[in-house]
Amino acid sequence: MTTLHVDLGPQWRGGQHQALLLMQGLRRRGHTAELVALGGAPLAARAADDGFTVHEVAPGVARPHATALLRRLLAPERYDIVHAHDAHALTAAWWASAHRRAALVASRRVAYPLNSPRRYRAARRVLAVSKFVAESVVASGLPRDNVTVVYDGIEVPPAPTPEARRQARQSFNVDEKTQLLGCVGYLLPEKGQEHLIRALPALRPQFPNVRLLLAGSGPCEAELEALARSLGVEAAVYFWGFVEEVERVYRALDLFVFPSLAEPLGSALLAAMAHGLPVVAVAGGAVPEVVEDKRTGLLAPAAEADWLASAAAKLLRDPARAAALGAAARGVVLERFTADRMVDDTLKVYREATGG
Repeated sequence: MTTLHVDLGPQWRGGQHQALLLMQGLRRRGHTAELVALGGAPLAARAADDGFTVHEVAPGVARPHATALLRRLLAPERYDIVHAHDAHALTAAWWASAHRRAALVASRRVAYPLNSPRRYRAARRVLAVSKFVAESVVASGLPRDNVTVVYDGIEVPPAPTPEARRQARQSFNVDEKTQLLGCVGYLLPEKGQEHLIRALPALRPQFPNVRLLLAGSGPCEAELEALARSLGVEAAVYFWGFVEEVERVYRALDLFVFPSLAEPLGSALLAAMAHGLPVVAVAGGAVPEVVEDKRTGLLAPAAEADWLASAAAKLLRDPARAAALGAAARGVVLERFTADRMVDDTLKVYREATGG
């Protein structure tokens, strides 16, 4: 099968990572995968470094340039699938692929109402990253039969050794006495990092050595730093920004806290679970599809500081329980959320879309 993947995002986030994992998995299975992406974007650079054919789009005129480029690429009718990985990519692919042989497939990673249902109706299949997202797509008027849930996949790492953990903690200037909480994600209001910082004043009297590592950048960074200062916990919060080798973060942590308010799925949550970390998460969005309360993690009913502090304290106080939850979480990822599972499920949709 010959596939063309289109992603016009300028950043490196969960969607771009999944697109690259999918392309790698398709290639291992003997299929051809090419990419249309913004010139200079991390996805374009990483795919090119990995040996994929990358067709670059000029960033300043992304959609019209992408549409023109796609029309040229699709004219020979050599692709079986055109997979649009974001909304802008779908618009360009929709405009370019009319009356072409290639089957148009679209990914949907957010649960907002569709602001242009027509372009999603043009796709033979819409791949939603969770049931939560799938229901939002159906509520916007798309036929349920055209929407398929394909969960994100994780490349499950080996269980971290004590030496790997020690080195990771050293890289963040954290000693073994520190109880390190962490969260990985873009710093946005809906990601809920504010509530996590507000939980620290309740945790610190019980656990004087507790610290919080926030890995990620975003528009809320200055506001969150000011909040930490106003609460008197600035010394306990490490704003580390974007971490290139994010696996170091997971290896360094004692507990992963995921305060996102209505997460479409949560790549960072899956990665933390894959590393065997005990997790505390807010039971909103698709999180309950991933975390089973009291079996693979603890779910807080709301993104409130008191709830998050209480749940975190239970696990900090009981390392054996925390370890058991982390082991169970890793088992669930191995069973349901691997990159191989994601690639196989996507291929099944491709075959349905092409009648193959």
